[in-house]
Parts: sequence; structure tokens; C-alpha cells
Amino acid sequence: AGALLSDLRPLDILAEVVPPAGSPSGVRTLQAHGVRGLQLSAAAAQAMSFPASRIFFRCDLFPQEFSIVVTLKAPNLPPKVKTDLKVTLGSRPPCTKVEDAQFWFDASRKGLYLCVGNEWVSVLAARERLDYVQQHQDLFTSSETLGIEVFRIPGVGLFAATANRKATSAIYKWTDGKFASFQSLRTHQAQSWRHFTIGRKIFLAVANFEPNEKGQEFSVIYKWSHRKLKFAPYQRIATHSARDWEAFEVHGEHFLAVANHREGDNHNIDSVIYKWNPATRLFETNQTIPTSGAYDWEFFTVGPYSFLAVANTFNGTSTRVHSRLYVWLLGSFQLFQSFPTFGAADWEVFHIGERIFLAVANSHSYDTEVQVQNDSYVINSVIYELNVTAQTFVKFQDIPTCSALDWEFFSVGEDYFLVVANSFDGNTFLVNSIIYRWQGYEGFVAVHSLPTFGCRDWEAFNTSAGSYLIYSSAKEPLSRVLRLRTR
Repeated sequence: AGALLSDLRPLDILAEVVPPAGSPSGVRTLQAHGVRGLQLSAAAAQAMSFPASRIFFRCDLFPQEFSIVVTLKAPNLPPKVKTDLKVTLGSRPPCTKVEDAQFWFDASRKGLYLCVGNEWVSVLAARERLDYVQQHQDLFTSSETLGIEVFRIPGVGLFAATANRKATSAIYKWTDGKFASFQSLRTHQAQSWRHFTIGRKIFLAVANFEPNEKGQEFSVIYKWSHRKLKFAPYQRIATHSARDWEAFEVHGEHFLAVANHREGDNHNIDSVIYKWNPATRLFETNQTIPTSGAYDWEFFTVGPYSFLAVANTFNGTSTRVHSRLYVWLLGSFQLFQSFPTFGAADWEVFHIGERIFLAVANSHSYDTEVQVQNDSYVINSVIYELNVTAQTFVKFQDIPTCSALDWEFFSVGEDYFLVVANSFDGNTFLVNSIIYRWQGYEGFVAVHSLPTFGCRDWEAFNTSAGSYLIYSSAKEPLSRVLRLRTR
């Protein structure tokens, strides 16, 4: 082959095939067996004929097959731009002022990124798919954790607030790829945190379940100090065994809803919606809604309509109570739909394309008139779908769960997932929490089984390094961060 290459002469075949202006062309493109090329032809048969000596010299036999190397000349090319490109198989390279405007190709994930500011921005990325879940960090807490809130403060970083059972809850900051202790706050059997903003103001509200040392029951709203870079107490609100806060906005006005679980032994009490007063810069009572052992609020919108769902857990004698969905009409929330639930602990709303779903976590089927059995914790949780024509949510899928306390919806690439916090099966708190993947007509199908102990809450979050899940345990002072590995 080497001798043959040295014995070739250049031949401008195109000049002989491409006719003068106005004549039909003898060049056309073809594709066969996945290979695309040019076919050269001429009107006269002898036009494409030439002796072997025009191509080869010192060659007695004409080869049966050979390749033609075509050189294209483009006289008006744009000027060359010098661009640096990094290629890696391992960890992500730094993105600083030195690397600004440079490209990075991640060979393992088949993605092209551009360094903008201090962050790699995806320019071209292959479709990611969840492969497996990997333990990333054991987050040891001061006591059992009943809820986690992951949030970002622009220009400062990513944070996680843990609602701890004992007298101190904590805020952690994502530092060097892990959560590190950032701030401790005084709480009283905190159940959950809620991060929200009003303009440039950044708030964090805690739901306290127990009274303070003076016997006073307050939940507290903290405000972020841009000067001290810390959260400080801003407003105290009287609550009754508060389980959850939900922050939302309707027609430019800001609201906070608290789930009051019980007052003494009475579970049938009012939960309260507070409205932000721009003049006093405080939250003030706006509406009360009767609830039965309220555990969770979930706000969402459908087109121009605003909805608020409450998870009712217990009415004093039974966990078989109706949870309610309210719609905003004429300045207040009005009942829209009721759902039969069993110790409902959480609502999760999510969208897949144009479809809208609402999932409830059922924790316990119990009635004082019925003898308690172990399997009363192993019950179905339900996913509902909005039927736009009927203007109501209809049952879409039953999913068997073990005293489910939380649903979390997340996506990886173009795939959608739900993870459930299974906490107790009637015998042990050591039960698997399950990740379900959306599979269209099949609904949600179990794909990953994750060992958890007294699991209470799941949160999904993303960093520049990848996607993660974090879960809290109500039975041990340990939360875990899991990394979602993709392929």
C-alpha cells in the first residue's frame, strides 16, 4: 500500500465531469449502507474513461477498487479563533477567571461545557439516564431529624436546614462537595422548615411542635442578614403543634399557611393562612380553615387558578379522614374537592408534560373501634391526575407503601421519578424506601430500593457536580446524602 501511495498522480476528475454553465451536471450525492458519497457520471460514455497511466505510473494492472481523496478549496473562510478545550474523564476541572470562555469536554458524560463566570454551563450534553444510587455523605445531626429543607441564597451558596427533635436545629452549607455545619438555631421539637423570599428579603420559617420553656407555643420566622450572613429571628407566630409551613404567592400578594396538628388532645382545630402586610412588614391572619390533625400543606397553580391542599391525619378516633383541596376564589380559599385518606402525611404535586398529578402519602389505617393489626401500616398511597374536562382529580395509580410520610418528585435528563419515604412496616423501622420511574402507560414502576431507617423526609437537589437526594431519619441522629449516578 505504501508503494502504491507513492506512485499516485493527482487527477482533477471533477473538472472533467462538471460541465460548463447551463449543461446538466454529472455529479450527484448517494447514500448506501450508511455511507454517503458522490457519484460521477457523464452524458457520453467515454467522458469518464481514462487510461490507468493518468493515475498510476510503474503500475501494470489497474486496481479493481480504489478510493479517491477529494480536496475542497474554500477561498472565503472566516478568520480562525483560538479556543482552549479541556478534555477529562475524571473530575470536573476548575472554572475561574483563568478558564473563563474556555470549553470543557467531559468524555465520561459526553457533554460540552463553557466556563462562564465561575460555573460550567452546558452547551451540548448527551441525554442523561439514572444508572444507580451511591452513598455520598453521612450527615450526623444533634438529634433525630423530622424534616429537611434544601435551598439556595444567590451569591452565597446552597444550604440544608434540618428540623431536629431536640432543642437545637441546624443549617448546613454545601462546601467542597459536602454539607458542613453553618449555623445552629433554637427550636422546640421542630417538624419542618420552609424557605421563601419576598423581594430581596430571604426568610426561613420553622414549625415547632412543642412549647418553649415558658409553656408558650410559637413557631418562628427567621430573616437572612445580608450583612452578618446569618439567619436571625424576625417574627413569632402562635401555633398549635405545628407540623408544616407552606409559602406561596397569589396575584402578587404573599401568604404563609401553617398546619396546626392539635391543641391539647383536640385534633379538630383551625389551621391558619397568614398574609404579608407590606406596611407593617409582618404576617397577619388572613383566613382560618378547619383541619383534623393537619400534617402538610401543598400549594400549586393550574393556569390562572391557585390551589391549596391539606393532608389531614387524625380526627381523634380514626385516621380514615378526608383530606381537602381548596381553590382561590374571590379573595379566599374555597373547598374544591375531598379525598379519602388514611393518616395522610404529605401531598406532592408534579407535572409531566401537560399532565398534572397529585400524590398523597398514607401513613396508617387506624380506628379506635377496630383492633390494630401490623399490616395497617402497609397500605396504598395514591397518585391522582387532574381530569381537565371533568375539572376534578381522579385516581391514577395505587402504590403499596409502609407508613409513607413523604413523596419527592425529581427528574434526571428526560426521565421522571418519585421517591417515597417508607418509615415503618408494623414490625421494624428498617424498611426500604423506593424510587419509582415514570414509564408512560405503565405509570410509575419501582426501579431502586434504598435501605432507610425511620425515613421521614426526602429532598432532591442539584449542584454543578451532579444530582443528589438527601433523606432524614426520625429514629436516629443521622441523615444521608445520596448521589444519583448517570450513564
